[in-house]
Amino acid sequence: MISKKMENMVANSSAIRAMFEEGNRLAKIYGAENVFDFSLGNPNVPAPEAVKKAIIDLLDEEDPVVLHGYTNSNAGYEDVRQAVAESLNGRFGTSFSANNITMTVGAAGGLNVILKALLNPEDEVVVFAPYFGEYRSYVNNYDGVIVEISPDTATFQPKLDEFEAKITPKTKAVIVNTPNNPTGVVYSEDTIKKMASIMENKQKEYGTDIYLISDEPYRELAYDGIEVPYLTKYYANTVVGYSYSKSLSLPGERIGYLVIPDEAADSENLISAANVATRILGFVNAPTLQQKVVKACLNEKTDISFYDKNRETLYNGLKELGFECIKPEGAFYLFVKSPVADEKQFCAAAKKYNILLVPGSSFGCPGYVRMAYCVAYETIVNSLPKFKELAAEYK
Repeated sequence: MISKKMENMVANSSAIRAMFEEGNRLAKIYGAENVFDFSLGNPNVPAPEAVKKAIIDLLDEEDPVVLHGYTNSNAGYEDVRQAVAESLNGRFGTSFSANNITMTVGAAGGLNVILKALLNPEDEVVVFAPYFGEYRSYVNNYDGVIVEISPDTATFQPKLDEFEAKITPKTKAVIVNTPNNPTGVVYSEDTIKKMASIMENKQKEYGTDIYLISDEPYRELAYDGIEVPYLTKYYANTVVGYSYSKSLSLPGERIGYLVIPDEAADSENLISAANVATRILGFVNAPTLQQKVVKACLNEKTDISFYDKNRETLYNGLKELGFECIKPEGAFYLFVKSPVADEKQFCAAAKKYNILLVPGSSFGCPGYVRMAYCVAYETIVNSLPKFKELAAEYK
């Protein structure tokens, strides 16, 4: 018998992954070109050529025993961590060192590491709907409690009045994700400043430490020149989780990092705890070859013009058909209002046209659906006539 906790997790397994698997099934029946799968945020833009070169060079030049061995520290190679720190300092005017960086098994691994390091049973973690649904599982892994802030469906910026009201003495962490999955919204600097002020006041009121965890896999995917605030500059107790899954199109390589600044409360112990958590969660250390690869490619970027073209085509196409959605400022998702209250019914109707969407209830925001537009441009163009037929069902 599996554990009771896992019984619940299996029963509520990822709707995103389930829809992706359904897409594979339909592709075998109708042909991949006739299935319009917008379910999974799996980058379709290849990694920069420099990534391939770095891998080849490393395999040719590095001592394989060292390259494929355990790192001396669970936090990762010191030279890699120092290079990451210096890159951040140059970009954001920060003052990090290698000691502030823990290399992680992607952003998901990093979130689990920092939550393991922070949470006691029944500690509360605040999230802003809509939010990445796996946060529920990550918090539940350590017997924490998710506290949801309801969505502002006009702007999808956080509801700060509700946020302030729901912080309690049990609040241990707040997770923000900007650019946001599933909306593509970027939280404004004004929003971040107000959020930081609320948290500082609550820390003083309760005599507690409240950590702001900034989940940033989409930081580099921002359009129209929009700036994404770097949160350590606004709030001392900030921990940043980053991933190269999207910025370098390396989702399967599972490589990212945590930033734990010296300014964070109990930073020395928190850094030590994150390194121990990396080991005892079974990661041991982040993939060694990929650590060296990202060091060599810190100045490389994925060409987001492909995503931007998809964004414009899909957004404008759906708006012309009468669908309601906010234009994304970053990431590669469109969050579309369902024409009926039960968005799962709408997803089922879309599937009749081989259109695969993810219900918004998976993100704590029923009545909407998420579309991942990191697909071939032809997929978007060819899907629009099918969306027209779908729209006709709802007049």
